[in-house]
Amino acid sequence: MDTPAKDKRVEIALRAWAPRFVASGVPLADFEEVTGGISRWDEWCAAWSARAAVHEEIGRKALADGYNISAAGHLTRAALCYHFGKFMFVHDLAQMKAAHARTVECRNLALPHLNPPGERVAIPYGDKTLYGVLRKPAGVAKPPVVIICVGLDSTKEEMDFYETLLLDRGMATLPFDGPGQGEAEYTIPLRGDFEVPVKAVLDYIETRADLDRNHIGVMGVSLGGYYAARAAAFEKRLKACVSLSGPYSWVEVFDARNELSREAFKVRSHSKTMEEARAVAQTLTLADAAKNINCPLYVVGGELDHLTPPQNAERIAAEASGPTVLNIVKGGNHVVNNRRYRYQSQMADWLAQQLGLPKS
Repeated sequence: MDTPAKDKRVEIALRAWAPRFVASGVPLADFEEVTGGISRWDEWCAAWSARAAVHEEIGRKALADGYNISAAGHLTRAALCYHFGKFMFVHDLAQMKAAHARTVECRNLALPHLNPPGERVAIPYGDKTLYGVLRKPAGVAKPPVVIICVGLDSTKEEMDFYETLLLDRGMATLPFDGPGQGEAEYTIPLRGDFEVPVKAVLDYIETRADLDRNHIGVMGVSLGGYYAARAAAFEKRLKACVSLSGPYSWVEVFDARNELSREAFKVRSHSKTMEEARAVAQTLTLADAAKNINCPLYVVGGELDHLTPPQNAERIAAEASGPTVLNIVKGGNHVVNNRRYRYQSQMADWLAQQLGLPKS
């Protein structure tokens, strides 16, 4: 019997996301087995949720039996699988919300048992609340902290890899769901002036006596790379910025994005039509803003990044006013998930140095 042809959206997923899933912590066998059984996009969320449930069951049993380290690992993988089931599944909000709820629940169950542990934090944002995860390096009384801005389809639950990279070098980490992201996406539309939610996070950090408010950095991944750069242009409390595959102007890459990405932007900007979404996209720009980035800046681009071509990284670096490192990775794809060894440790070491930490 012939294998059913996969629809275009599934083909997009297979072509674009395998390195990201595996680099973020999804077992390669899971990716191959789950996607190998999917031919229609409508099957995506359910298939990934079913695999996530396997990890969740193992994690909950380990937790009940008192094996907390094992539980944290299994529950974190469960959260990732639920997340990757829902992250672009915006055409079926009921399924998406159900998988998202499991994402948050599994990661929250894991947080106290991580090494170092995590704390779910509530960040005042006008009359609403943004949620983040604060983790502090062991043995550091008052560490510098790095705010992590996630991308269009990311959430704070996907950032475990980046957290570990920074925690190992003595930095506290605070990924958060901003407007249009994660727990905020259903009630708060995304916005181009991302310095506003980052200001709220900075204000929250200043309430914490256990963090070094004088040494705060920001990093962002994909669209979060734009958010981080935008925040650094306006928030002078930020002492260093890392932008990973961030667009200079979202509208300039909007039309070339695949249909899943454009539809996700439409939904998360709370736009009714694609034309309205494109108008919102025009507000996500570093024009007349990048020149105001005067803190140290580390910019990463992938030579073969078709989602955010490397010219975006080059332009951000060229227009910034402060000291800048530009790393265009040869052979790198989007966020250089296929060549992480070409930037990840170098970027983390650079960020630690900018925030006043000794070499380690």
